[in-house]
Amino acid sequence: MTAGTTLTTTATTAEHELAALQREHGRPLFALLLRLCDGDRQRAEDLVQETLVRAWQHPEALRADAFDSVRPWLMTVARRLAIDARRARQARPAEVGDAVLDTHAPVCADHADRAAAALDVREAVKTLTPHHREVLVLVYFQGASVAEAAQTLGIPPGTVKSRAYYALRALRRVLPGYAADLR
Repeated sequence: MTAGTTLTTTATTAEHELAALQREHGRPLFALLLRLCDGDRQRAEDLVQETLVRAWQHPEALRADAFDSVRPWLMTVARRLAIDARRARQARPAEVGDAVLDTHAPVCADHADRAAAALDVREAVKTLTPHHREVLVLVYFQGASVAEAAQTLGIPPGTVKSRAYYALRALRRVLPGYAADLR
């Protein structure tokens, strides 16, 4: 539709004028939007439709005598709509859709399983020697570093490391079902 084409003086353009706009500028709009949407035809078609809705909402832009064609205005609107759509998609987390969930993801045990495991570990820790138990409690249960445990116990850091190693090794023997968790 060129600037010389007359439009009705009502607040909106008539259906046949919008159809003419679609026929004249639809293919170039679609080509532009297809490139901007990385080949997503459905999104490009939706944005062409939204661009034409904007033209319908702003018939004054179609009547401007300052330019020969409304195509630059339509292309600008389409480009801005594509940019806005891309920004909106990037602001939201990715949609999961029908994708298969990771079957190797760790499954959280329920409260009863955690309680039973805690009881098993307590009983196993009781079987350790006092030296191994105190190192294990400091380093693994209270979160102390090797240096902090060495300072608290008054022993060298290397001794803390070896006692922790042998304590875990003893627990692996007592708790065979938990061996993968103790590595």
